[in-house]
Amino acid sequence: MTFPGFHAFTRRGLIFSLVVLAAALAGCSTTTGQDAAAKTDASVPELVTFASGELTLRALLWKPPGPGPFPAVVFNHGSERDHDTHFALIAPQFVRKGYVFFAPYRRGQGLSAGQGTWVLDTLSRVAQEQGMIARGKMAVELLKTEQLNDVLAALARLQGMPFVDRGRIAVVGNSFGGVLTMQMAERGSDIRSAVNMAGAALNWKRSPEFKQWMFDMARNAKVPVFFIQAENDMDTGPSRELSAEMTRLGKANRMRIYPPFGKTAEDGHSFGYLGSQFWSPDVITFLGETMKQ
Repeated sequence: MTFPGFHAFTRRGLIFSLVVLAAALAGCSTTTGQDAAAKTDASVPELVTFASGELTLRALLWKPPGPGPFPAVVFNHGSERDHDTHFALIAPQFVRKGYVFFAPYRRGQGLSAGQGTWVLDTLSRVAQEQGMIARGKMAVELLKTEQLNDVLAALARLQGMPFVDRGRIAVVGNSFGGVLTMQMAERGSDIRSAVNMAGAALNWKRSPEFKQWMFDMARNAKVPVFFIQAENDMDTGPSRELSAEMTRLGKANRMRIYPPFGKTAEDGHSFGYLGSQFWSPDVITFLGETMKQ
C-alpha cells in the first residue's frame, strides 16, 4: 500500500486546502495578554504572541468550543520557513478530538520572521564556510540552545491559558521539530508524552554527533515516545534504532513505519505534515493512553 503524497493531491483538493487556510488566517485574532480568549469557531486559529528572551514570537492556536480545561498538543515544526498550510491541515485532527492545538513559530520563521535569525540561514553559512561536519555540530548547538529556548517559552505560554489542562500536555514534532520533541521528552517535567516524526532523518548518517545525541535523549527519556516515519523517508534508522534502544532499557515507547508516502524521499519526509489523516488516529490513541488523568 502506498499513501498519496503532496504531489498526488488533486488540484481540487489542493485548492480546497488553500481556501480553508486563507479563511482561517483571515479570521485570526491577536492575543497579547496572559489569557487567550475563548473561540466560538474552533476552525479559526487565534494568533498568540509569546516572549523568548528579548524576542516576541508568534504562534497559532486552535481550541475546541467550551471553557475546558482541555488536554493540549504543542506541535514543533521543522526547519522550513513557513508552515501555515501544514498547521491548517493538522490542527483539525486534534481539535475534533477535544485537544487544544498550539503551533508556535520559532525565531526567524513564518509568523516570527524578523525576530532573530532563521536557523537555515545560519546552517547554510556554516556549511559554506566550514563544511558539513561543522554544520552538523552547529545544528546540535542551535537546537540545544536558542531553538529549545523558543519551545520552552511557547510551552510556558500555553500553560498559562485557563482552558488548558496543565497536567495533560503532549509535544509532537517533525524533522528538526522531532529533535526538539526528544529534548522535551528527556526533560519530561512539563509534558506527559511525545511524538517524534522523522527527527534527525536527514542527519542520521552524515553526523555521528547528531546520532549520538539522539541516542542519549532516548536513553534519558522520562515520558513515553511514539516514533513515526513513512517508509520512504530519508532514513528510517532514527525511529527503528531509537525505539529499539528504549525498548531494551524498558522505557515506554511505540514505533510505526507507515507505507511510502508519495513518490520521493522528500515526500516521505513530509509525511508528518501532509499525512495527518493517516497517522492521527494512532497518535490520538497513543495520547489517550499516555495522558490519562
